[in-house]
Amino acid sequence: MKQLIETPAWQTLATLSRHSLALRELFATDPQRFGRFSLNHDGLLLDYSKQRVNSEVMAALHALWTSAGVPAWIAKMRAGEPINASEGRAVLHIALREPAARPEVRAVLEKMRGFCADIHSGSWRGATGETICDVVNIGIGGSDLGPKMATQALAAFHQPNLRVHYVSNLDAAHLVTTLARLDPKRTLFIIASKTFTTQETMTNARSARAWLVAALGEAAVARHFVAGSTNLAAVAQFGIDPAHAFEFWDWVGGRFSLWSAIGLPLALAVGFGNFERLLAGAHAMDQHFFTAPVAQNLPATLALLGIWNTNFLDAATQAVLPYSQSLEHLSRYLQQLEMESNGKQVGRDGQPVGCATAPVVWGEPGTNGQHAFYQLIHQGGRLIPCDFIALKQADFDLPGHHAALLANCFAQSEALMRGKTLAEVRTELKAGGMAEEKIQQLAPLKVFPGNQPSTTLLLDRLDPYSLGQLIALYEHKTFVQGILWGLNSFDQWGVEYGKQLASRLLPMLEGKQLVSGLDSSTTGLIAACKT
Repeated sequence: MKQLIETPAWQTLATLSRHSLALRELFATDPQRFGRFSLNHDGLLLDYSKQRVNSEVMAALHALWTSAGVPAWIAKMRAGEPINASEGRAVLHIALREPAARPEVRAVLEKMRGFCADIHSGSWRGATGETICDVVNIGIGGSDLGPKMATQALAAFHQPNLRVHYVSNLDAAHLVTTLARLDPKRTLFIIASKTFTTQETMTNARSARAWLVAALGEAAVARHFVAGSTNLAAVAQFGIDPAHAFEFWDWVGGRFSLWSAIGLPLALAVGFGNFERLLAGAHAMDQHFFTAPVAQNLPATLALLGIWNTNFLDAATQAVLPYSQSLEHLSRYLQQLEMESNGKQVGRDGQPVGCATAPVVWGEPGTNGQHAFYQLIHQGGRLIPCDFIALKQADFDLPGHHAALLANCFAQSEALMRGKTLAEVRTELKAGGMAEEKIQQLAPLKVFPGNQPSTTLLLDRLDPYSLGQLIALYEHKTFVQGILWGLNSFDQWGVEYGKQLASRLLPMLEGKQLVSGLDSSTTGLIAACKT
């Protein structure tokens, strides 16, 4: 990574960053700015004209892409080389959505297709002969966030008479409140765990199993539990019929696993045909990413703009602001995708990378966020790049709603770009008939610095195909940024450390044994819980 920092492209970007670009002036001096700094591809419009970039900055970013050898890394991923070097694994989630999929992938997809057909037709029945009307996915992390986000996003495509629920938190409140609404005779559980050993998932799975057995008996487990896992032996030991286990492989990373058997609850929610269209959209974005020149490449552009904002404009966060309630869970999904992948300071070579890496990703759907945190974005004095995501056509249409929603989205990005000067505020207040003394008092409070960078991604509509495109777009953005920062984006050792400590403390909290060598704070907290 230090070698990349020393490249001419990086040094050029560092020099350019010292010359502030005022967005209002850039638009005023270039009437064609939108056309020159936006990309159209396959129903997606990426408008980055409100980013603090000009042609020089973009040329230097494109040179950085070349200096880092990103095309060679793309080729390594596609060839199945073990680019997840710390775990010795290939990274081949892209293979899950190829039309000519590998035989083992095709076999699992066909198994999923048949299972979905059985549930939807009512030919699969529970232990008492009832059809299934509720599906509960028990997983966490990549086994929860992706399918949950996509299930909400595609609410307009849900199958009638089937409800899909997601339980992830180890806190019993999550499972108990979900089960309270369900009839065990008509409930199916999917245990989604790559290893089938994850503490949160297996604790919830055992409790769900006990709930079902208490109502229907031990023999009912085989008709009310299925699994998505790589550990088929553990699945069978749990009591799930191996014929009802949906396999995936160690080259499928957890946060990239939506496209695999982990997507089974989504396929049940929207129908397998729509799940295939999701795969098709992702594959189309793969092909665009693999073949488009960097200047016309949507994932590359998003990634490079993020590098510019993080490493050269010193932005510490990235707001994701979908103007779509259906995309309610998108920012949470992207938190895992980006921060778990690239929230690291040691590179592939085992050395410090020498620069900032993943920003803090956060957000909320508009217009809700406008009444929560937009105040800080507008006047809080921090640089906060924003990704606005909007739909040309509403997925749920009511008169008077969608045009107003789009008006708010476009107005917010304009306001963040343009700002409002003290002189403009004074003129506005004076035109409203306000007395000069009151203007003097109020005007400074109504100034907006502006010059906040944003990108707007406009989708024709939100459907399975476009959602597949959107998710793959951000996956490839994350991959590119990891390469540029010199990281392995596909391991997550920071997740493991806390789990190790928790397993050490659990016996002490359960009163089974004392643990020595604890700090006084941890010891005191445990003692306080036992008094």
